[in-house]
Amino acid sequence: MSENKLSLEKRTLAGKKAASLRAEGLIPSVVYGEGEPILAQSTYNETEKVLRSAGYHSTIDIDIAGKKQMAIVKNVAIDPVSRKIVNVEFQAVSADKPVEATTPIVLEGFDASEANKLHYTLLQVMEEIDVKAKPADLPKQLTVDASKMVELDDKLTVSDIVLPDGVVLADKELDPEQVIANLYDPAAEAAQREAEEAAAKETAQTEAADVPSDNGSKPEEAAEGEGEAKEEAKE
Repeated sequence: MSENKLSLEKRTLAGKKAASLRAEGLIPSVVYGEGEPILAQSTYNETEKVLRSAGYHSTIDIDIAGKKQMAIVKNVAIDPVSRKIVNVEFQAVSADKPVEATTPIVLEGFDASEANKLHYTLLQVMEEIDVKAKPADLPKQLTVDASKMVELDDKLTVSDIVLPDGVVLADKELDPEQVIANLYDPAAEAAQREAEEAAAKETAQTEAADVPSDNGSKPEEAAEGEGEAKEEAKE
């Protein structure tokens, strides 16, 4: 049994006609399983609450017109403007069969690391990973210990993930050295940017000084020529 429960009703409206459901405060959805996909709908508030809790990694006990089924979320379509949910895809699962799910990667302990004391910043470049397990064994998140990071070239990789019992990576060919997070020095990068900007400014000034004037001479040569012309005129 899952702690996440959602009641669904079967629907007949599909395609563009499903837009009318959203106007009534309902979310159209599809439940995929071994047979034909089931078109369904549910109330917006209840669905949003369950999706926030379950995400893509926890099971949901769905009730479709009185028929109970365990499922996981496969996809959630979001309106790019309103940021509201417009459609949900569920995948029916069995309690005794492994399924794939996307699980968040959470970094822990960096505040206590030597790298943090040196004012380095930890940049997470991989925030989730696909795992495979029986529904009851699916982890809500995978944690990686960042407390031992010291040097600027230290990094966390896929091999640093400790998988719970019964859980494996869905992609068996995933490189164990693929980077999850690495360090960078904000102060050093800021100093480098300042140096590059200063060098660019100096180059621009040098190029400007070397640009010939209209009479073919450099600016300083033109100024000297003008001075000599004035002296001759006085004489």
